[in-house]
Amino acid sequence: MTAHKGYETLFHRHEKNPILTAVDWPYPVHTVFNPGATRLADGTTLLLCRVEDRRGHSHLCAARSANGIDGWVIDKEPTLLPDPENHPEELWGIEDPRITYVEELGKYAIAYTAFGKAGPGVALALTSDFRTFERIGLVMQADDKDAALLPRRFGGNFVLLHRPTTDKGSHVWMSMSPDLHNWGNHKLILLARRGSWWDANKIGLSPPLIETPQGWLMLYHGVRQTAAGCLYRLGVALFATDEPDRCIARGDSWIFGPEASYEQKGDVGGVAFPCGTTLGADGDTIHMYYGAADTSVGLATGSLRHILGWLARHDSPEDAPRWNTASVLGPTIPPPPETQPSPHPEGPPAATPH
Repeated sequence: MTAHKGYETLFHRHEKNPILTAVDWPYPVHTVFNPGATRLADGTTLLLCRVEDRRGHSHLCAARSANGIDGWVIDKEPTLLPDPENHPEELWGIEDPRITYVEELGKYAIAYTAFGKAGPGVALALTSDFRTFERIGLVMQADDKDAALLPRRFGGNFVLLHRPTTDKGSHVWMSMSPDLHNWGNHKLILLARRGSWWDANKIGLSPPLIETPQGWLMLYHGVRQTAAGCLYRLGVALFATDEPDRCIARGDSWIFGPEASYEQKGDVGGVAFPCGTTLGADGDTIHMYYGAADTSVGLATGSLRHILGWLARHDSPEDAPRWNTASVLGPTIPPPPETQPSPHPEGPPAATPH
C-alpha cells in the first residue's frame, strides 16, 4: 500500500480485508461488493451485498455478523432477487443498496439501483426483518442512481438524495415526497467540480448521510478520468442540520482511495466504493463497508471527530462550487425526470458504471 507522507489517514483498512469474497458464498456467485450496511436492534451488523453472477446480472444477499468483521452468516439463497415480471425496470438486475432506518415507519428503507432497458434508475423497498420486502418500485427514472433516504421528514416530506446524469453532468440532487411514491421539489445540492479536481465532472453519494452535532456528514465519491481508466475515490462534505440541502463545508481533497492490491485488481480495478456505514457504541467510530474493485468487500474504520476536524482545516476555497449552481451551469438546470413510464430502447447500455 502506498504511504503518503504528510497526508492524514482518516480511514484505516482492516487487517482481515477483504472481509467477504465470492468464495464465502453458499451458492455459486461471481463477485460480491458494494454492500449497504446497518446495525440491527440486537447489535448484529447486517450487510446487504450486491452479488453478481456470470451473466453480469446482480441481486442482493444479506450477511450477518456479531462483530461486523468475521463470523458472517450468509443467507443460503438470494435475499432480494430482481422481479422483472412485475418491475420491468429490474430486467438486468438490482444493485448498490443503501439502507436507512426510518423510525416513523418502524422499517428499513432500501434505496437501490434498478437496471432495465432504459438504463439505471432508483427504486425503493421497505423491510422490517430483511426476510420479506415491500417494493415501492421505481422512484427516479434512468439515468439515476447512488440514492439514499434521510431517516426523518423535513417540512413534512421524506427526503431522497440521488445522482441523476444529464447532459449537464453528474451531480448530487435532493428530492421530496409526502408518501415515498410521488417525488418533486428537486434541488441540486452538490456539484461536481471542473478542471483538474479529483472530483471533477462526476460525483455521487456513497453511504447514507451521517447525522453529527455539527450537521449531516456526507461521504461522496468522485470519479476522475485518466489514461488508464476511471479512479473512484472518497471525499467529504457537511450539510446544515435543519437545512440538509445547504452545504456548509466541503473538503478540498480526497480522503480514501483504491491503494491496496484487492482494490487495484479485480473486475473493475481502481475502485473503492462504500455504500454503507455503521456507528460504534462510542458514538464516534465509523465502520465503513465498501466494494473493492467491484469484486470483494472491504472494511475501514475512522473517527467522526477526526473527520470533522480535518474538514474544518481543509474546507474548499470559495471558488470550489458548493451550492451556487447558477454560476457554473447557467440559470436553468433541468430536474431529474419524473417517474412516469418511459419508452425502453432495444438492448442494454454498454455498462452501468457507479
